[in-house]
Amino acid sequence: MHALGCITSWNCSWNSSFKIFDYLGRSSDTDSSSPVEYLSCRSSRKTLIYLLLTLYHMYPDYDFRAVKAHQFFTEESWDSFKQIFDIYMFEASKEWLDANEGSPLLETLYKALDEVVKVAECEIYTYNPEADADPFLERGAIWSYHFFFYNRKLKRVVSFRFSCVSNLVGEGCLLDSSSFEDDGEIFDGMDM
Repeated sequence: MHALGCITSWNCSWNSSFKIFDYLGRSSDTDSSSPVEYLSCRSSRKTLIYLLLTLYHMYPDYDFRAVKAHQFFTEESWDSFKQIFDIYMFEASKEWLDANEGSPLLETLYKALDEVVKVAECEIYTYNPEADADPFLERGAIWSYHFFFYNRKLKRVVSFRFSCVSNLVGEGCLLDSSSFEDDGEIFDGMDM
């Protein structure tokens, strides 16, 4: 298995995806039973729109009309993000440390994010889509996490995704979709 990371940043603009605005503008505050009431209330739709526009910007060929507010979760702080990152990126962090002469991966990431969006001023969101509607889970992905760092003052969103992809993808084992009736079969008998 190997871990991958991806960062995308862009300034929020109102110039694209007017279908999202129209849809969200017509919906009422009671349309969603979101655990993130903050994103489902009418006054906070702008935040949801920015997050959706970021997704459209990253994956222009993917249709995100089915995305709901309850698929976004608010992280309390950098520390909650750090805890998830430390757990899932432990091995990658060790390799990074060895290759970069003692400069920790998380510290390097923090500096890069801070230059763009000032992490201390950011709201941090996790995106947790339904498995069958997840553009981030490429074939062979074992798990994936997607975060948004949104700085309201700067009107900037940074998208950060990290995932674990099976080594079998690199070996070409997953390229022939007809060889497996069910994706789960490839993991049968493996220790995880």
